Amino acid sequence: MSLGVGDPEVVGEYRLLDRLGSGGMGVVYLARAASGRQVAVKVVHSQFAEDEEFRDRFRQEVAAARRVSGAYTVPVVDADPDAERPWMATLYVPGRTLAEELAERGPLSAARLRRLALGLAGALGDIHRVGVVHRDLKPANVLMAKDGPRVIDFGVSRAADGQALTVTGRVLGTPPFMSPEQLNRPHEVTAASDVFSLGTLLAFAATGYGPFDADSPYLTAYRVVHEPPALAELAQPLRDVVARCLAKDPARRPELPELVEAFTGLPTRGPVRVATRGAAAGGAPGRAAGGAAARAGGAAGAAAGTGRARRDGAAADPAGSSTGGLASGAAAGGAGGRAGALLRWPRGRWPRRALGSLASLTALGLGCGAFLLFGPDDGVRTSGPVGRGVRAAALPDGWRPWEVALHPSGVTPKAGPAGTAGLGEVFDPQCVARETRLFCGGMGFPTVRLDARSGRLDWRTDALSDPAEMASGSQPIGVRGGLVFVHDSPSEGRTRLVALDAESGEEVWSRQVSDSAEAAIAGDLVLDSAPGDGAITARHTATGEVRWSYPVPPGQECSPAGHAGLPYALCWADDGESDTTLVRRLDRASGAATELAHLRNVDEPLGTDGGDLLFLRYQDRDGAPYQSLVRLDAVTGKRHEVRMPRLALGHGSLAGGRLFFVQSSGRVTAVDPRSGRTLWSSLSDVERLGLPSVSTREHTVYLCNGSGRVLALDLRDGGERWQTGPRSADSGFGMSMETSAVLRVDGALVASASDGTLFSVDPNSPDPGR
Repeated sequence: MSLGVGDPEVVGEYRLLDRLGSGGMGVVYLARAASGRQVAVKVVHSQFAEDEEFRDRFRQEVAAARRVSGAYTVPVVDADPDAERPWMATLYVPGRTLAEELAERGPLSAARLRRLALGLAGALGDIHRVGVVHRDLKPANVLMAKDGPRVIDFGVSRAADGQALTVTGRVLGTPPFMSPEQLNRPHEVTAASDVFSLGTLLAFAATGYGPFDADSPYLTAYRVVHEPPALAELAQPLRDVVARCLAKDPARRPELPELVEAFTGLPTRGPVRVATRGAAAGGAPGRAAGGAAARAGGAAGAAAGTGRARRDGAAADPAGSSTGGLASGAAAGGAGGRAGALLRWPRGRWPRRALGSLASLTALGLGCGAFLLFGPDDGVRTSGPVGRGVRAAALPDGWRPWEVALHPSGVTPKAGPAGTAGLGEVFDPQCVARETRLFCGGMGFPTVRLDARSGRLDWRTDALSDPAEMASGSQPIGVRGGLVFVHDSPSEGRTRLVALDAESGEEVWSRQVSDSAEAAIAGDLVLDSAPGDGAITARHTATGEVRWSYPVPPGQECSPAGHAGLPYALCWADDGESDTTLVRRLDRASGAATELAHLRNVDEPLGTDGGDLLFLRYQDRDGAPYQSLVRLDAVTGKRHEVRMPRLALGHGSLAGGRLFFVQSSGRVTAVDPRSGRTLWSSLSDVERLGLPSVSTREHTVYLCNGSGRVLALDLRDGGERWQTGPRSADSGFGMSMETSAVLRVDGALVASASDGTLFSVDPNSPDPGR
């Protein structure tokens, strides 16, 4: 498009040549630098330039885009966020957006879809590697260049420094391609959100409709949060891969290395869609034909009666036209695009067009809980000791409350809280969950698999651990690619890393490892410490074959760690006196080490938050509060310390984006990991609690102690919601302080007592008949 009246001739040092397009955020121009290089220049609309908050968001976009570089993204070459009309220049890459491609040519072939999937996974890898979450991955933000797809427009991204500008009463993104957590807890979005959007985008590219499409963005958002995706038309193996990406729980979505492996196996020939009974022409199975319109962010729509996408024009936006709250416009050139859906209203006021009325909400099964979806952060609070009706996920099909006893001789049903199985002994069960399967191990008994819906034993591996050996035990550390990985110590001085088939329990491979360090999983690598020299060895999860080995420097001891899919070595001087931790990031491909920091007086890392590794720094281990939280940039090694409050005492952990300090007295303190501010501190009468488990949707933190007593606290103020009775007369010997935890299996809770009692309860009815 030629330049029009009112378009500038020059922006910065770039002479404008043509208009590439206009979106909700600004106009994108083709321009030429003095050197002759062509660039795409995005200039913010004048009505936004005076909005300081908008300028802040534009600065965030520029900062996020500058950090990202790679074969599948478009680099920023220049920007001026403080200009009269802020602008940003990126490398110009000729090509149409995926939205335009789909509108013009319809769904992609198998070969093009495979190429798109691999390219987008590569782009997200580049984006996430520098601690940025895109948060608006949709067809309008994918540029189909000749050398592969490019991801563009970081307008609503969240950078690792946490400067997200999703404020109270606003939801940023495009509903058909947003993740559940982006809709109902936008301040806690992680890289897993982009994986969900990727799954939605691939389904759309293969079929021409989104798996959650509905007649309005509000209904679409409801389906994203509450309903399963419509994937019946996708052919295998694409359907299974997309379904895993669309798991409601972010923790259940595959990591990018695993996705790359899955995408590599996609066929390049044959159909990507299959015929389904009852599918409306041109529509999604099980959806109204009119509601199956393709929500491509501004360019694609479903053609009624043909099943083919048609061209609607650059400004068409079926998602935006159905509500006045959505910004419309098309992505353009190599950098442009609209800002995504922006739903906003003043605090305490509700838009009449949101869904009409409270009666409409109730008819849809939303009830007052709908206010939690789009409303202000301080919206309607549930009342009562249990918080009935605030359920993050449905209970698994066929679930019922159950209780079993785990011990060396087997798994048996256990009735009542005062059962005697294992009484007087501490088995300290440790479990990991995958869908409705539980993998549990502990001191003196082998790893078992149970059905989380009924407590039924599926299999046990008697080859692991030895009940006759006091020091024996097996501990599941994670599940990847159909394998469950177990750290097994059949006897003192003998430790193995074992990979079991998750379906049958049969041993797939095992390797002898050091008994001085735990194993860890990082993407498609499992890390262990070699016996003898202690070298950190990275193995392929599927085969156990060595990818690389990192030799421990002389005079040091090192332990492997995996955080956010990346491998690390945590090392200490072998002098018995040093309190310095050497943090090294290991290259996934070669094992080459990058020295990130030397940290004195810190515990092992709590995990990651916004691209930072978190360490608690102590001043005195003898009951004194933690001194500070060290935030270590996992890419640059840049360090920032946050002073901890006086109640930062006991066992520290990271859950739901918050720090929790749990004292043996029953006091639980929540702290903001960015500011160090105490959010609340609650003293309960449940002593020696274990690790917290957070449900932000239910506004609840769950904890359990060694006797199996479960405590639910209000996540917002620490008030007690409910507590159960004990499941065992034995509360253990102190080991449960750091290990007992509450797991989520869809809408159910699973917890354990230190004597080997394992049980499941409904958080909306946690203690029936007790």
